[in-house]
Amino acid sequence: MGKYLQISGIAGGVLTLFGLVAFLFTGDIGDLYVLLHLGVGLLGLLSYLSTQGGSLLRSLRRRSARYGLHSALYSLLFVGVLILLNFLNTRYHYRWDLTEAKVFTLSPQSLKVIAQLKQELEIYGFFERGENPRVTDLIRGYAYQSSRVKFQAIDPDRHPELVRRFKIQQFNSLHLRYGKESTNLTDTTEEAITNTILKLSKAGKKTVYFLTGHGEPKGEDRDNVQGYAGAKDALENENYQVKELLLSAQARVPEDASVLVIAGPQKPLLDHELRATEKYVKGGGSLLILLSPPGRDGLRGLLKDWGVEVGDDLVVDQVIRLFAGPSLGVEPIVDTYSGHHPITREFKERTIFPMVRSVDALRSSKPGLEVTSLAKTSPTSWAERDLDGIFRQGKAALGPGDKKGPVSIGVAVAANLKKMGVDKDGEAKIVVLGSAGFANNRFIQIFFNRDFFLNVTNWLVGQEDLISIRPRSIRSSRIQLSEKEGTMIFYLSFLFLPEILLIIGLGVWWRRR
Repeated sequence: MGKYLQISGIAGGVLTLFGLVAFLFTGDIGDLYVLLHLGVGLLGLLSYLSTQGGSLLRSLRRRSARYGLHSALYSLLFVGVLILLNFLNTRYHYRWDLTEAKVFTLSPQSLKVIAQLKQELEIYGFFERGENPRVTDLIRGYAYQSSRVKFQAIDPDRHPELVRRFKIQQFNSLHLRYGKESTNLTDTTEEAITNTILKLSKAGKKTVYFLTGHGEPKGEDRDNVQGYAGAKDALENENYQVKELLLSAQARVPEDASVLVIAGPQKPLLDHELRATEKYVKGGGSLLILLSPPGRDGLRGLLKDWGVEVGDDLVVDQVIRLFAGPSLGVEPIVDTYSGHHPITREFKERTIFPMVRSVDALRSSKPGLEVTSLAKTSPTSWAERDLDGIFRQGKAALGPGDKKGPVSIGVAVAANLKKMGVDKDGEAKIVVLGSAGFANNRFIQIFFNRDFFLNVTNWLVGQEDLISIRPRSIRSSRIQLSEKEGTMIFYLSFLFLPEILLIIGLGVWWRRR
């Protein structure tokens, strides 16, 4: 009978302990688990103490009991150390992202934007019941990187005055306030949040003009894959103002132009336009040229004066297709970039350039010109001059007049105007890329074309601090649990399983004794 009473005392102590733990976490004394464990546990303890209390006191006087108390004290000290470490972690928080794709780490672009904040950035999240784990975790990533970022999750039902004040229209909306500027945001992705912070923190907008009148792709054309709506959206998300420029009807490039873009003209530019463009660049302007296939734009003469050589060719590469062998490819994939130019210094991602011409630096150029090759195709590629063979027969072969790969398909020109003999201080910038198609609606979102295009623009306007890889849309997979399912998992993993293991362990220990 005494053995069974001892078992009831051990089990009673364990049940009482887990009942108290459950009550501390749930705060509900009426919970069935809490009531059952406390009731049965206290009953077992009282039964043991009322019948075996004397033997318990005698056992406590033994040397083994003192050793047991010492072990229990050490265990309590260990638990106290864990509690202290948890407290220090709360006060001095540090995050590690151990996922392979770094899905919980902000992109370099976001980190640079956050690092440039000069004032406090207040972010209010309006969520149903004030809870949205995904968005909350994302914004806390911003707050972790900068003490200037303050975040507050708000339940709209409890704070209708804030809803009216910030003019919130729907759940899962954010209100961002930076200095005197503020805005609401319903797209809660990292890309949207970073771009919104960029718009609020940057004073004034840079203006990008796209030349028109020669059959260029339209920035408003979303239906056509050749359109530039995706490129326009990307620029506007980076706080640029995008306009069209009919230069043939104007005397000069507007003074507010931060960048002039000549993208894929299908007809040659007029002499007046070429002169106005050259005057704009010699005045310290920035020019981005995205070339059409040979024979359409008439820009080779202008670019030659700035140390750029454009080939009358198309770059082809061998594409290996499964079960079909090698075939002709006119959409070469690029992963080789200049490691010392700001545009591509930290750029190691793939881009694709359809129908691309060779673009390289002239062997001899004027003083004051620094021409850098930005990107090159693979060693298996070459610049094919036989265009009829490509377009009519679909065939190409490396000939004696062709340029063997790697082939340069884009250059950046930094011109010291004073050294060039121009009566003006300052620097002019030009970027020439051999393909206009790499930035159209079809290709702008493939691989990292969009990032490359924006990096080029940021360098041209002098915002090199914003050159990096933009936020990607990839995030980690998550499982959504209901409140009931979460409670069940808590009981099973945190209470039932440790409780059973503890009872079994104490039973084995008691049996061996």
